[in-house]
Amino acid sequence: MTITLNGSELTVEKLVAIARFNEKVELAPEALERIKICRAMLEEKLANKEVMYGTNTGIGEFSETMLNDEQVKEFQKYLIYNHAAGIGDPAPIEHVRAALAGRINVHAHGNSGCRPEITLTLVEMLNKGITPVVCQKGSVGASGDLAPMAQAALLLMGEGEAFYNGEQLSGLEAMRRAGIPIPGLQARDGLATINGSNLLTAMSALHIYDMERFLKQAEIAAAMSIEALLGNMKPYNSKLHELRGFKGAITSAKNIAKLVEGSDLTTGKMKTKVQDAYSMRSSPQVIGTARDAVAYARSQVEIELNGVGDNPIFIPEDKLTLTGANFQGSPVALPMDMAGIAITMVCVLSERRLNRLTNPALSQGLPDFLAHQPGFYSGLMLSQYTADHLIVEQRILSTPASIQSIPAAADQEDFVSMGMNTALKNGQILDNAFGILGIEFMAAAQALDFREFTPGKGSLKAREVIRRHVDHLEVDRPLYNDHNKMKALVKSGEILEEVEKTIGSLG
Repeated sequence: MTITLNGSELTVEKLVAIARFNEKVELAPEALERIKICRAMLEEKLANKEVMYGTNTGIGEFSETMLNDEQVKEFQKYLIYNHAAGIGDPAPIEHVRAALAGRINVHAHGNSGCRPEITLTLVEMLNKGITPVVCQKGSVGASGDLAPMAQAALLLMGEGEAFYNGEQLSGLEAMRRAGIPIPGLQARDGLATINGSNLLTAMSALHIYDMERFLKQAEIAAAMSIEALLGNMKPYNSKLHELRGFKGAITSAKNIAKLVEGSDLTTGKMKTKVQDAYSMRSSPQVIGTARDAVAYARSQVEIELNGVGDNPIFIPEDKLTLTGANFQGSPVALPMDMAGIAITMVCVLSERRLNRLTNPALSQGLPDFLAHQPGFYSGLMLSQYTADHLIVEQRILSTPASIQSIPAAADQEDFVSMGMNTALKNGQILDNAFGILGIEFMAAAQALDFREFTPGKGSLKAREVIRRHVDHLEVDRPLYNDHNKMKALVKSGEILEEVEKTIGSLG
């Protein structure tokens, strides 16, 4: 189903559909009309020699330099050349596709002043599978993601490089094969393509989607571990959490309770402790806190996806040109720093439950390290080492990037968001998180195999899915294959999808 971009209705889910699943896009007719009206106003102002930043002036420290008519024609080309100054490996295709969709949605407001041909070419690039090759590093997150977006803009001049049908080609050849005319750049077109935090916001939107699915899986893993540890089920009564009032905790408690429905532990017939350790009984509060943090980050990301992130901004109804800093990435960078920290926090909790599953002093009678012949076999002893390594790396990555500003452009740009650093490290945090949670899932399944009672329907289904990928550990074997399979399983979301088919959607 084609997704219409009109400047106001782009959600995280729609962006995922465009970026990951190659959903087609179209520019809303009313948006195209707004773009045309804005362009006409800009051309009128140009003809009247009105001073407009980045259109008939230089940029950054050179903003006081006026350009003559001939320079105005050529300036956008050299602007793009100069700003295409990133470094490193190409960004993943889904990140760049999401950034292009976000930029189209900015243009759809009709406040950017570019020619309609520029926006329509970006639409064609998405629909025909042309993805600019964009270096991952080089953006400071204000004035937007200039370096990577400039690499994308090179294609509008028939330059740069692109991925097309699985090949990395010159931009000109890729556009030729896809049958997309080269629009070239005229006054304002280049800056209107690059002057926003579109790549870091796009990456953040994809991360939000993955974080939300991860947190639901964290609740499934928690339910399995709590059952394997013969947990007291009272802490997962939603009434307890409603009395405190945090939305995330209420949802998390309901989910865990739903996952353990049908368990022998819920009948009161089995003996349990009066009160379990924090890593068990405070799972709803901790995962719920992460839910609330990620929900706030989502709200900020979706505002940015549907806002006018550009400079200058043209307001045709008032014949007005405003310069400011709507490219500043801080509104996304700060909440996404918090979201990354939230994922790390949930992983620390996961590792503590893993410790209780494997530690004979804490495991409620489970075999030492979940081994069949403890002492001869070591079971999952070393799995905890691996999880610990990943957590330490996550803790290092959880240092906020949004407070790390380094002034640029001769101190004209003396506070920048460093939001691209946030986005890049959140990708690494998530990658580690899939591994950590995968190890807890593996240990919880192993532990439940030793128990002689019926677990909840959700826990049973999760164990069934795990066993499709990783066998019960009867005799010690190299575990790196199991760890990597479990990491891939968590990343895929298969456990979540199968559990929800069995017990219904988790909140």
